[in-house]
Amino acid sequence: MTQGQGSTVDGVLRRSARRTPARTAVEYGDRTWTYEELDQAVSRAASVLLDQGLAPGDRVGSYGHNSDAYLIGFLACARAGLVHVPVNQNLTGDDLAYIVGQSGAALVLTDPDLAGRLSEDVRTLPLRDAEDSLLARLATAPEYDGPEPRSEDLVQLLYTSGTTALPKGAMMTHRALVHEYLSAITALDLSAGDRPVHSLPLYHSAQMHVFLLPYLAVGATNIILDAPDGDRLFDLIEAGRVDSLFAPPTVWIGLAGRPDFAERDLGGLRKAYYGASIMPVPVLERLRERLPKLGFYNCFGQSEIGPLATVLAPDEHKGRMDSCGRTVLFVDARVVDEQGVEVPDGTSGEIVYRSPQLCEGYWDKPEETAEAFRDGWFRSGDLAVRDAHGYFTIVDRVKDVINSGGVLVASRQVEDALYTHEGVAEVAVIGLPDERWIEAVTAVVVPRGEVGEAELIEHAREKLAHFKAPKRVVFVDELPRNASGKILKRELRDRFADN
Repeated sequence: MTQGQGSTVDGVLRRSARRTPARTAVEYGDRTWTYEELDQAVSRAASVLLDQGLAPGDRVGSYGHNSDAYLIGFLACARAGLVHVPVNQNLTGDDLAYIVGQSGAALVLTDPDLAGRLSEDVRTLPLRDAEDSLLARLATAPEYDGPEPRSEDLVQLLYTSGTTALPKGAMMTHRALVHEYLSAITALDLSAGDRPVHSLPLYHSAQMHVFLLPYLAVGATNIILDAPDGDRLFDLIEAGRVDSLFAPPTVWIGLAGRPDFAERDLGGLRKAYYGASIMPVPVLERLRERLPKLGFYNCFGQSEIGPLATVLAPDEHKGRMDSCGRTVLFVDARVVDEQGVEVPDGTSGEIVYRSPQLCEGYWDKPEETAEAFRDGWFRSGDLAVRDAHGYFTIVDRVKDVINSGGVLVASRQVEDALYTHEGVAEVAVIGLPDERWIEAVTAVVVPRGEVGEAELIEHAREKLAHFKAPKRVVFVDELPRNASGKILKRELRDRFADN
């Protein structure tokens, strides 16, 4: 292989393989890969992909469940100079066709049970569980010996979650992601001695780029699970095989709500990471009370920045439980008004970034790119407050702030108030069109036991100014969310707008 001078995503693995070739890198099911074996598998997989008639710069979709094959497919694209396009494995129909078509994917790597959802005119290659799969072909494929990609080359299109609009493909370079890996390693105290488990979808940037790839960079042993199954996670923790876990608030809420949460021996868990959406403070307090020796890290960011932007470390939680922390190593951030002028500390505004971790823009969307990048800064769409010590607190998404009678209400504040009621298992607060209020503050609640609308409204009024309390409470069996755990408030607004 012709060696380049830049740092590349696949180079992260190559260096670890040279440093600790015999150490176990990945465990998935009954398969185990040492660092040397994983590196060789990636080189062979790169050859398999190029034998499909692909050329550097071509986009390759990846539409599969969590597995070792999924990881190998991503790293093989990186090594071969291809652009990996991770696709939510829960997408079907028009949503699936949109990302495959908009990215211009020349090939889609997929699991056999998902292949039938793709249009017949889409070229596919099975990732595993088939005689002609990528994994099966590794046995006979030669190792890739072509040129190394440049650090400024695109390596991935990270599609935004699409909670408020159609997804956009954030164009990530090798350089951006490698910077983000170093930011994650330093801010999250990742080390080779950690025993992490990766159970969230690998198509999502948080699990792949904040944890799995940075942990491969430092040489840790990584367990990949199909999904965040509570029984499996608790068994691994009790057996001493796992001491580091990342999960979005929705998964932590589910784990804390299990009947056996208080009885299981979870003392071996040392590092707990949460992010991808805002953690309700009452839930975090319950977790910390149950596991007082566990170090909690709040990870905040978005796909466009790789995705880690700020971290609140375990020793920083006291007195600022609702904060998302301070910026990581390679991120600069400030809070601005609608004109882009920085506002004083303590004042709410939009948080904007500049960083070598940032994407190059949105794939084939020049207008959206120009709107997001202004005056050298990326407009995040998040409302935040910065304090005098550099800590940021996210108030809400700009598009989720509710205009109630001309007064702006942050949905997060109302959600935190409702989470203090024992009858609330989960809640999402949205604004619905209203002739009197412009938008009526509405709580969509998954109840725990018997609880009524009037009771919850009165509870909120005891915690908040009356104009912030819900005008209405709607009860549902579950909240819609994407696979990364983000609640789809756009879907809730559409569902209840005319009710």
